[in-house]
Amino acid sequence: MMPRAFIIGWPVAQSRSPLIHSTWLDELHINGTYERLALPPQEIEAFLSTLGEGGFVGGNVTIPHKEKAFALCAVTTPTAARLEAVNTLWMEGGKLCGDNTDAAGFLASLDDDVPGWGKTLEKVAVLGAGGAARAVLYALLSRGARRIVVINRTQARGEELRSRFGASIVLADPGDPAGALAGADLLVNTTSLGMAGQPPLEIDLAPLPGHAVVADIVYVPLETTLLANARRRGLRTSGGIGMLLHQAVPGFERWFGVRPRVTPALRARVAADIEGKG
Repeated sequence: MMPRAFIIGWPVAQSRSPLIHSTWLDELHINGTYERLALPPQEIEAFLSTLGEGGFVGGNVTIPHKEKAFALCAVTTPTAARLEAVNTLWMEGGKLCGDNTDAAGFLASLDDDVPGWGKTLEKVAVLGAGGAARAVLYALLSRGARRIVVINRTQARGEELRSRFGASIVLADPGDPAGALAGADLLVNTTSLGMAGQPPLEIDLAPLPGHAVVADIVYVPLETTLLANARRRGLRTSGGIGMLLHQAVPGFERWFGVRPRVTPALRARVAADIEGKG
């Protein structure tokens, strides 16, 4: 039977995952499919409970299903268990299994875009405290970040991150945004601010030191205002498209048995799609 994989979300029309995986299927001459499925929250349990019956070998999960899918998994990886969210599913021994590849995708993107970026991580500033921030914090701590300052409007969500990840997480003083950035080796935006159709991200980058790296997980537009402002300051940057591409690799390998490569050609193809459709 031809292997079938999917991405589920609500909405899901904006996802570039079908383009990424179909490109790999074509390049590697694999007779398989990767399908986009719009799935309302009330239908996810029924869908995943009969996953193997439809010929699906697994798939990806995007908002708002990551935490619910995690709860429905019989087996999860240590990363998924720590984050309590999955973005990659597969069937093994008749059981639904889940992983979270967002953290690994974030690190691989930075490694590609800014070689040597993690040599000094005494202080990191992270904007946001949602699910994406959770994955980014987990990733940064795995690379030895000593102190991560979380900048978020809601203190309660920041406190949740601190209780989850420990004393290395510090909540920024709402009245001192400059202090949160001062001396930071890395600034990461994990919010939707600056994304096409969302409010702009307004932050003064002047307090960042000259060696700082600025990363933005937003990939529409490819160059956000945050990245453009960082480049004008001469700072090294990493955009969200790299994380999008690299987080897709482990899932494809599980479903289709071959580990694909993130190539300049793939990056250019996805970038052209983003620029053409926004």
